[in-house]
Amino acid sequence: MRNALYCVAALATAAPALASGEGGTPSPFAGDIGNALWTLVIFIIVVLVLGKFAWGPILNALKQREDFIHDSLTQAKKDREEAEVKLKEYVDKVEAAHAEATAIVEEGKRDGDALRRKIEETARNEAQTSIERSRREIALATDTAVKELYDLSGKLATDIAARIIKEELDAARHQRLIAESIEDLTKTVKGG
Repeated sequence: MRNALYCVAALATAAPALASGEGGTPSPFAGDIGNALWTLVIFIIVVLVLGKFAWGPILNALKQREDFIHDSLTQAKKDREEAEVKLKEYVDKVEAAHAEATAIVEEGKRDGDALRRKIEETARNEAQTSIERSRREIALATDTAVKELYDLSGKLATDIAARIIKEELDAARHQRLIAESIEDLTKTVKGG
């Protein structure tokens, strides 16, 4: 408002110097005080009306816009700082998850190796048990075959002896001779 009044006063003092009196055209600065006064009054009214109804709302709107921009910048800075904090948290979480996943993979490898070793050991034990069982079965079958062979050999020997002697032996005597022959044969095999 003061600036406007200073402008009006400057125009009023410079009016006589700016006035040109050529051609009879009316000019506010031609030296006619009445026109200059009315021009000055109208100018002051326009300045007051504009100051009250235009410049005030314009300045208020500019002030509100300046405050809004300032608040927006402050909020943006705050949001950026919060976003940086969140980003750091997320990066830390991703790194922790990566480390945990690596640990899980390593643990899985260790568990897999332990399971493989356990399976191999179980297979070895089962194979050894199967081999031992097969050896026992073979030994039993061998013993059974040897006994049958001894029985058959004794029977053949007795039959041959009976033919040689031409005497028929009864069944009990026959069994006794077979048992004695088997014992002698077993002693001979074990001793030799």
